Amino acid sequence: MIRTRFAPSPTGYLHIGGVRTALFSWAFARKNKGSFVLRIEDTDLERSTPESVKAILDGMHWVGLDYDEGPFYQTQRFDRYKEAIQQLLDSGHAYYCYMSREELDALREAQEARGEKPRYDRRWRPEAGKTLPPPPADVQPVVRFRTPLDGITGWDDAVKGRIEFANAELDDLIIARADGSPTYNFCVVIDDWDMNITHVIRGDDHVNNTPRQINILKALGAPLPAYGHLPMILNENGQKMSKRRDAVSVVDYADRGILPEALLNYLARLGWGHGDDEFFSMEQFVEWFTLEAVSPSASRFNHEKFLWLNAQHIKAADNARLAGLIAPRLAASGLDTANGPALEDVIALVKDRAQDLNVLADECHYFYQKLAAPQADIDKHLAGDALARMARFAGRLEALPEWNAESIHGLFKPFCADEGIKMGQLGMPLRVIVCGTTQTPSVDAVLALIGREEVLRRLRG
Repeated sequence: MIRTRFAPSPTGYLHIGGVRTALFSWAFARKNKGSFVLRIEDTDLERSTPESVKAILDGMHWVGLDYDEGPFYQTQRFDRYKEAIQQLLDSGHAYYCYMSREELDALREAQEARGEKPRYDRRWRPEAGKTLPPPPADVQPVVRFRTPLDGITGWDDAVKGRIEFANAELDDLIIARADGSPTYNFCVVIDDWDMNITHVIRGDDHVNNTPRQINILKALGAPLPAYGHLPMILNENGQKMSKRRDAVSVVDYADRGILPEALLNYLARLGWGHGDDEFFSMEQFVEWFTLEAVSPSASRFNHEKFLWLNAQHIKAADNARLAGLIAPRLAASGLDTANGPALEDVIALVKDRAQDLNVLADECHYFYQKLAAPQADIDKHLAGDALARMARFAGRLEALPEWNAESIHGLFKPFCADEGIKMGQLGMPLRVIVCGTTQTPSVDAVLALIGREEVLRRLRG
């Protein structure tokens, strides 16, 4: 059975790079009728916070990536990690290292001064014929993994193809700190083993961790998962996106007026493709998704294209659902929609004009409250006898036997003929005086929705 996992560290908010990783892992599990596991890697006790955990869980809920198991927390599994560390110590695959921080810093400085790659010199590593000094009484030891000194560690990456590392280039990494707490690379190995993870799908910033983790799994006699390393997401300047500089919290996209399905749709297209398809549902994505179709090259985030895609999802969204998202935005700006047209009907008319929900909310304003028109529009469209003409047109509107867009539209041509004007000389002043803006959908449909009584009040007010 296929089992994938998403394993964020709760040291900040959930950003789009993390969501893209979760999305691909989720889609692979769903495509193969497998299980998707959520794991919180919170062993960094100084930086992990409950707020960050909540941000991760809220973000996963908002985008709709449902997990089958979890969340599991590494801090609740320390006994298991200690048991596995002892197993490696007992088998000779790990050893105690009493090198002090000061000694390690001095070693690295000397190596860098000689132009060498800074690395631990394995002075406490037990070897045949090697005599180790007595352990210093004032140093709490770390536990290091005994990395093979020769040979190659490699794997067939599901995204990048064959990747190999010479073991001689790998350090004897620390798997338990001096205080006994296990380190990230070790915990990941034990978790993936215990949770029967079959496919580790993660960002390619983890490529260098993979040979170390493979060696630990082999030392434990554990099965190896398949690995697939996803390409980086670059910002519009071609730089690696960072939490600090580029990405906001995923749930902040809700405040920016982004639909979760639009975010997932766009992230799916960053590094993966299905022909020329740009706009698709998550059901289609799962059906089409394969790791073989993931590009090994980095992708660049294009904000303009992202907003275009969000607009397509707004157009396709159910009007009742959109009304539920827009109503709180209008209420926050002090608008009462109870005595105006049905919000669903307004949204159906104006949603094709919006790239995000905040713009869509703005497009709804003048249906419930007349906007203050810019002075430039007033000077341009309400000069001369335009106001008197609006009063005459109000009379014709008042006399309509039926109030609907078709009836209102039927007044335009004869009124313009009687007044000797073009349609623009009627439509633009109508928009400015009734709506407070020159940018609206078809003015007959707008007037029909606002309602006869309110339209006449605005025309004559």
